[in-house]
Amino acid sequence: EGKKGGHKGRARQYTSPEEIDAQLQAEKQKAREEEEQSEELGDGAAGDPKKDKKSLDSDESDEDDDDYQQKRKGVEGLIDIENPNRIGQTTKKVTQLDLDGPKELSRREREEIEKQKAKERYMKMHLAGKTEQAKADLARLAIIRKQREEAARKKEEERKAKDDATVSGKRMQSLSLNK
Repeated sequence: EGKKGGHKGRARQYTSPEEIDAQLQAEKQKAREEEEQSEELGDGAAGDPKKDKKSLDSDESDEDDDDYQQKRKGVEGLIDIENPNRIGQTTKKVTQLDLDGPKELSRREREEIEKQKAKERYMKMHLAGKTEQAKADLARLAIIRKQREEAARKKEEERKAKDDATVSGKRMQSLSLNK
């Protein structure tokens, strides 16, 4: 009804321990043959531990990268080029790093700092009343203040008029009672 095995693609092949041992033996044999050939040619690199290690290890990529960087491709090894625009990578020690010195800010950081400074300047000018918005606010406050003073004065006059009316009304009552 259903397929057995849930993996895609071809069936998996597993290497038996015997096959692994055979591969290792073959690699060792190749290493010995290369060593014998180098001795016959007179290279003198027979006792080189790196070469033995390389031939035994299957991961040679780290050492190959180092060799590639040391050997230059093509004409580079023959001609010494002085390119003033080329910047060589220099490694600095931790003691040589200048952490306390002024570091260069990125464009975004620089713009953010400028924005904050501009906002602070504007707020100082606004509080001093030198900006257009501050002048408009002060004019509006002055109008409101005048309106409130007028309203307070009218209330006071109405209260006095009411008091006078009540006092005069009481007098009239007292006069009418006196008759």
